[in-house]
Amino acid sequence: MAADWTAIEALPSPGLAELFANDPDRLARLSLDVAGIHFDWSKTHLTADAIAAFEKLAHGSDLAGKRDAMFRGEPVNVTENRPVEHTAERGEGKPESVARAAAYHTRMRAVIDAIEAEAFGPVRHVLHVGIGGSALGPDLLVDALGRESERYDVAIVSNVDGSALEEAFARFDPAATLLVVASKTFTTTETILNATSTIGWMTEHGVDDPYGRVIALTAAPDAAIAWGVDETRVLPFSEGVGGRYSLWSSIGFPAAVKLGWDAFQELLEGAAEMDRHFRLSALHENAPALAAFADLYYTQVRHAETRATFAYDERLRLLPSYLQQLEMESNGKGVTVSGEPVARPTAPITWGGVGTDAQHAVFQLLHQGTHLVPVEFVAVIEAGDVLDEEHHRLLLLNAFAQGAALMAGKQVDDPARSYSGDRPSSTLLLDHLDPRTLGALIAFYEHRVFVSGVLLGINSFDQFGVELGKEMAKAAAKGSGDFDASTADLIRRAGLD
Repeated sequence: MAADWTAIEALPSPGLAELFANDPDRLARLSLDVAGIHFDWSKTHLTADAIAAFEKLAHGSDLAGKRDAMFRGEPVNVTENRPVEHTAERGEGKPESVARAAAYHTRMRAVIDAIEAEAFGPVRHVLHVGIGGSALGPDLLVDALGRESERYDVAIVSNVDGSALEEAFARFDPAATLLVVASKTFTTTETILNATSTIGWMTEHGVDDPYGRVIALTAAPDAAIAWGVDETRVLPFSEGVGGRYSLWSSIGFPAAVKLGWDAFQELLEGAAEMDRHFRLSALHENAPALAAFADLYYTQVRHAETRATFAYDERLRLLPSYLQQLEMESNGKGVTVSGEPVARPTAPITWGGVGTDAQHAVFQLLHQGTHLVPVEFVAVIEAGDVLDEEHHRLLLLNAFAQGAALMAGKQVDDPARSYSGDRPSSTLLLDHLDPRTLGALIAFYEHRVFVSGVLLGINSFDQFGVELGKEMAKAAAKGSGDFDASTADLIRRAGLD
């Protein structure tokens, strides 16, 4: 494997303008159309030789075997000895896992039908409490796809800061609110506190049976029942579905309520289409693989420490936040699958923003700063607004022009007004922003992360790095814990000792 990385690092690295000038087929070779999404990596420094070297590295890393093992439901999450079953939620995976996921979806749909039939009494508002993967995915779906839906008013609260709950309480009628509690273990401190406070709010406002208005989304049904949720209102999902990969499971319940079941099914089918593309396509024409090759080229060869994603569509404003967890929690690792220290950088720091707002905030650094930051533009051809077409036309032209400017640069006599150029970008252009295409887009990002993890020799599916801080916070809440002088002083100054 070291020899293969050495070969990649030794590749010549001509500038982007030279690459275009010397290769008339470059755009065709580095562009793909999959599941309603156009992918363009031609403004990256990938070359045919680089792709061939990455294919060799992928072969040496047994990417195909590990990909197939994931779809077969084998325990590829080696540190927890678990299978990885998020693809089974959309029908691609081990038959037993697919059947179980389908049964869970049938149960979820039955609960939604009951809500629509007012079996829970009148429901106008849905308050979903969760955190991390139990909130980021549903929030992205509802915000991106639910703006025109008048089915239910949905709020997704993750922060333990009481201001977040109070904002929802101010909007909602407790007698018409359904509380949805999303926690894989049903022990997440922030989520259980937010849920308990919501029960208290309902009780204070005269709701006779607040626990009768609770839906639990969890891989630990017994814990939810012990907390007070009726067994018929517990929507389970498999232990093999990781939090940041869970929006396809019952964790996607608020989106299914907001959008309707048909839309949720389209989301699953779009993701399954990307699953099939990833599983069956050769690597040199495989969207997740090519994206991962570009990511690894910049982190390993050009030593880029960050990557930025900019959504040129207001409906995708939460995509950068979603990707932060997906990528950094998955591949922000320091040891290999065998427990040895990783010898090279792993996940870059993922960040980003929205459309032309970001141009007036951070693009100064991207164009003229000293950091190399590969940029990804995500845009949608069909407008989501009802204003005149000039708004969307200008939005798209800005996205495309920024990529051109990053590559071309501009040299003038005044150094302060010069642009070095040769700065890489990729573009993902969606035909429409609908459930099917968004499902394919998110699945693309999941598989991209997987490819990078395999080639780096790390496990993309555990997240032990988030545990220590939570353990210390729990100890502090109990008045225990051996803290350093600074932390102990902060606790004292805040009156928390």
